[in-house]
Amino acid sequence: MSFGAQDETVRFLMAQGESAGAPIITHISIVVLTRDRAYKLKRDVIFPYLDFHTPHIRLAMCEREHALNRRLAPSLYLAARRITREADGALAFDGAGELVDAIVEMRRFDEDALLDRLALSGGLTAPLIERLATRLAAFHDGAEIRTRGGGAVMAELLDLGETSSLAKSSAVGAAERRALADGLRRAAQAHGALLDRRRDEGKVRHCHGDLTLRNICVVDGEPTPFDCIEFSDALATIDILYDLAFLLMDLTRRGLRELAARALNRYLDARDETDGLPLLPFFMALRAAIRADVAAARAGQPDADADAMNQETRDYFDLAGALLRPAPPRIVAIGGLSGTGKSSVAVALAPLLGSAPGARTLSSDRLRKRLCGVAPTTRLPPEAYTPDMSERVYALLRGEAARVAACGWSVIVDAVHARSDERAAIEAQARACGLPFSGFWLEADAALSEQRVAARRDDVSDATPDVLVAQRRYDIGDVSWTRIDASRPVDAIARDMAGRS
Repeated sequence: MSFGAQDETVRFLMAQGESAGAPIITHISIVVLTRDRAYKLKRDVIFPYLDFHTPHIRLAMCEREHALNRRLAPSLYLAARRITREADGALAFDGAGELVDAIVEMRRFDEDALLDRLALSGGLTAPLIERLATRLAAFHDGAEIRTRGGGAVMAELLDLGETSSLAKSSAVGAAERRALADGLRRAAQAHGALLDRRRDEGKVRHCHGDLTLRNICVVDGEPTPFDCIEFSDALATIDILYDLAFLLMDLTRRGLRELAARALNRYLDARDETDGLPLLPFFMALRAAIRADVAAARAGQPDADADAMNQETRDYFDLAGALLRPAPPRIVAIGGLSGTGKSSVAVALAPLLGSAPGARTLSSDRLRKRLCGVAPTTRLPPEAYTPDMSERVYALLRGEAARVAACGWSVIVDAVHARSDERAAIEAQARACGLPFSGFWLEADAALSEQRVAARRDDVSDATPDVLVAQRRYDIGDVSWTRIDASRPVDAIARDMAGRS
């Protein structure tokens, strides 16, 4: 295999340790793997969006890549290294001689720990995705605010015109390509004011830019995004929800919409971006359309599996169109005593309601912990459950539901709702929002509820078997909501509710 003018550099890198196979080549990089290191070399290439044609440019990009990726993956990115030619003619790391090239030195990780591989193997778990979402929210908190870029002009980053790769693809017809381009343009125009307002409010930041599952791995047990966009400020200076949208789109494309909904909800728990919810379908569609165009370009390369790339093009293209189709919002309330599975059902129901990736889930347990300033799984003392405190929690739940609904987004309110006035209040809130309402009351026999409560570990709910005994003495009153047998599998209950909503 020849690497042109960089052949000598690649041979030098391969000699640094026990080789772990042939170098990996991407459109802009060559990655040489040894037993415990990965050496990432910028290819000597020029594209419309980047220029790596001199060693000094490649060194600057390596230094930039190292610095930017240490924001999220400090344990992976070890150094930016100079490759120099010494007096004896040999290549060396960081010598005194002439600069020949540059690399980013990385700690090697198990490629089976990449999230795209875990998605294929069934190893992508809800706790992992929830920790990732919380970490991304914290990253966006600290990301540098940019006053230029983003906003309504970000839609101009995609061109599906006659010069695009999609225009040359046999997987997509000209008329449907133009229809998708028109749909994206209309969405961008409809959201233009909101996009600009969020930019003016500091929601456009220097982000990761490429949060696909293949650019996230598990390192030391934690989800770790790496390989951010370092070569283009324009591509990385985006609305923070557009950054998140790549992850949400990728999960949705792989049929993991429940994980996408979990990611969105844990992100919103950590960072309130409710005002940006109307943008998510557009952002996800734009991400899918870009990936369709990239797949179409790869299909035309000499060494590509054209059939596979054409199918990938079609899958992304169809997803982009589906994401742009509106879904009517609604408010759903789930009530029932502890141990009836309210929160589990809410999680399973969320991806089945409204626009992708799914409904906003609002939990009385999570809100109470937030009000008390503790982590969701921290157990609260009894004084956090006084009638006054509970009344405050329910009032805030209704207010949050109204705020989400005002954005045209579906919302699920998960709380015991043991009192008839609590149930009436959330129904009245839905009427005030002008949205359809569905109320569901989960019921399970005492033994099953006690078993579920006793089995909880590190749970958001503080309910104990003693709490459940006390709840059975409540005067529930007349329950007009649809009664649901909670002894059935959670997915079956969620599908039943979705059909009735």
